Amino acid sequence: MWNLNNQKHPDYKKILMKINSRLDWRVNLQNADLLYHQLINDKIFRKELMRKAIHLSSLWIPAAIYFMPKFILIPILLIILIGNILLEYGNFKRYPWARKSFGILFFRTLRNKETSREHFQFTGAIYVLVSSLLCMCLFDKAIAAIALTVMLISDSAAALVGRSIGKIKIYKNKTLEGTSAFFFSALIINLLFYQVYPFGLKSVIACLVATLAEVFEDKIEIDDNLSVPIFMSAVLAFL
Repeated sequence: MWNLNNQKHPDYKKILMKINSRLDWRVNLQNADLLYHQLINDKIFRKELMRKAIHLSSLWIPAAIYFMPKFILIPILLIILIGNILLEYGNFKRYPWARKSFGILFFRTLRNKETSREHFQFTGAIYVLVSSLLCMCLFDKAIAAIALTVMLISDSAAALVGRSIGKIKIYKNKTLEGTSAFFFSALIINLLFYQVYPFGLKSVIACLVATLAEVFEDKIEIDDNLSVPIFMSAVLAFL
């Protein structure tokens, strides 16, 4: 081995430069890898943020359910639902008018699995509209408004918290931080609605059931935009 402590060695500088270059290369490679993953994560988070902004824009629906007559709101939601189905199907079949419209409205917010499907499947927007109609028709307006508000806000909170600071994985890509954000935001929403629906143990159980429906979405094989409000409404109505 070379004695590098002896700076008078004829190859000292050459060896030292070679070692430094290798160290710099490894450090730069590591930094580049970290930067790459950071940029990817930032891009994913920005996309999720845009996606949840659109998700939260649907908060007009629970407000409308509580304040508007059913005979007015049901036709409005049905028209929007049919329009969305036609647009999504047209996009899947690659009809030019649908591709252009769908791309402008939604493409930048879709996840990879939603843009690479071989068979036609609904996106989350369809399930939001279907769950809104079902909750409005099957349950009291206060329960429907609470359940849909939880689905819209708590799902967004879980996704954004999980993406940004989630570290502890509890099930597949679900994190303890994101799941906690869902549960506690759901509790807060139920508390805020106490004047139209009493808060109690039933509310806590409903929030827990909704949280489990969100976490185990793949197990129950129901989109969480549908399962969360339906399950929560059922607990609040029948427990």
